Amino acid sequence: MDKKKVNVADILINNGIIILIFLMVIFVGVTKENFFSGSNFSNVSINVACRFIIAVGVSGCLITKGTDLSAGRVVGLAACLAGTLLQKADYSGRFELTKNFPQLNVWVILLICIAICCIFGLINGIVISYLSVPAFIGTLGMQMIVYGINLVYTKSIPIGGYRTDYTAIANGKLFGVFPYLFIIAIVIGLIMWFVYNYTRHGKYMYAIGGNEAAAEVAGVNVKKTKIIIYVTATALYAIAGFLLGAKSGGAGVNTGNGYELEAIAACTIGGVSVNGGIGRISGVIIGVLVFEFLKTCLQFLGIDPNYQYIAQGIVIVVAIALDIRKYIAKK
Repeated sequence: MDKKKVNVADILINNGIIILIFLMVIFVGVTKENFFSGSNFSNVSINVACRFIIAVGVSGCLITKGTDLSAGRVVGLAACLAGTLLQKADYSGRFELTKNFPQLNVWVILLICIAICCIFGLINGIVISYLSVPAFIGTLGMQMIVYGINLVYTKSIPIGGYRTDYTAIANGKLFGVFPYLFIIAIVIGLIMWFVYNYTRHGKYMYAIGGNEAAAEVAGVNVKKTKIIIYVTATALYAIAGFLLGAKSGGAGVNTGNGYELEAIAACTIGGVSVNGGIGRISGVIIGVLVFEFLKTCLQFLGIDPNYQYIAQGIVIVVAIALDIRKYIAKK
């Protein structure tokens, strides 16, 4: 009997943030008009799309007991790269370095952004795997490097004047109902779910997170697997940055700033452990939704944006604390 009570208490504590946000959603939905409207849920799905893709990238790093603090800056670099290459030909404020660049297909530009961003993921993977630099330190350094490169490239000039075929990716809806961004995020989520659960790479990833030494003894190429994880992560950040630029209609050096912390928090809320070896794509979806609904609820309640940052910071700290609590309890 006591054991059951303890289990119930643990469930309530470990999922406290999810339960709290759920109750907040119910309260705001009942007391505020249009919260449960189709337009609001459409906005939420669009906002969630880019953040979910970033969080999926971060999740692979967390599962192997790593992290990626460069995520937000890579997203910003991808958004700026895409923006400078996808401006209208007759736009008066065209970016100087790319104004003579040919008007390529939108998806070709996406591939260029992915290729460039993957270079930083490759460097992250090599530094962490071969130089044994802690992921926190290695990716923190990469965060500064990418930010510096973006500053040099853009000269801190805001970028806008995008082609309509680029912005249509964010503004369009399938059958006039389902936002393209949401569909893209779902497709990426399904692909990564398959990779995590049904491929050798996914099995290696969980094995490394569970016990790296044992995985190596079992024949897992730990270094190669980690490099693939960090390269895949930056590819996802590049996609998210590309889509975020289309959604915003503009980009700057601070685009994506702080998104890595939000992604880490969303992952931990959804059950991806910072201690490695545990995590599901379905959990990442839940975590991202919880974070987005928190912000949406605060907006509907008329809370000052400055206080919203405080609330988000508290959620990040509590989410990590609860994850560490679960890890200690298992020991």
